[in-house]
Amino acid sequence: MNDTKLREDICRLGRSLFERGLTPGSSGNISVRCEDGGWLVTPTNASLGFLDPARLSRLDATGSLVSGDKPTKEVPLHTALYDTRSSAQAIVHLHSTHSVAVSMLPEVNPRAVLPPMTPYYLMKCGATALVPYYRPGDPAVADAIKGLAGKYSSVLLANHGPVVAGDSLEAAVFAVEELEETAKLYLLLRGLNPRHLSPEQVKDLVKVFGMTLPEHGHDH
Repeated sequence: MNDTKLREDICRLGRSLFERGLTPGSSGNISVRCEDGGWLVTPTNASLGFLDPARLSRLDATGSLVSGDKPTKEVPLHTALYDTRSSAQAIVHLHSTHSVAVSMLPEVNPRAVLPPMTPYYLMKCGATALVPYYRPGDPAVADAIKGLAGKYSSVLLANHGPVVAGDSLEAAVFAVEELEETAKLYLLLRGLNPRHLSPEQVKDLVKVFGMTLPEHGHDH
């Protein structure tokens, strides 16, 4: 996909996420891999609702700024996911309310933050890992992401928000939306003993759709 189209898609999808209240103010960031090994990323302190295609940060394969505004301080986070998930072509990080809320609950399993509630959550997100709290922009978060060894395409940063990688920008956006809706369902049903998908139903989805879930991803 050419550079101009990628820039337009980042701005269009960023605005969509912002207008639906999925990441407020100047929070959240988006990056997309380019054909030359570099990437386009949203600038620091930029609202996803009001991005300028010409001012997006263009980084080379080493992560150095080539053109555009100063990039988001979350570059180490994006870099770590790209480095450990070779299939990742785009990454979306939001501060969506329900996902942040779930990341703060004491009972969540760090290897599978959400139970297998719906087939589309499993198909788009797999299992979601919880990464402990780090100050935004702290390079140490990269080590925590690398510690997951590329097994997870969706991650919750404790007290901060979701980070989702996809094989296209659209796929990453759809997956982070599915994660947020599942977090909302979890909070709505918390304490009501809802029926989750059974291990047999999860295995059936894995078989039919060729999914790869992290080991122990949904063993509770």
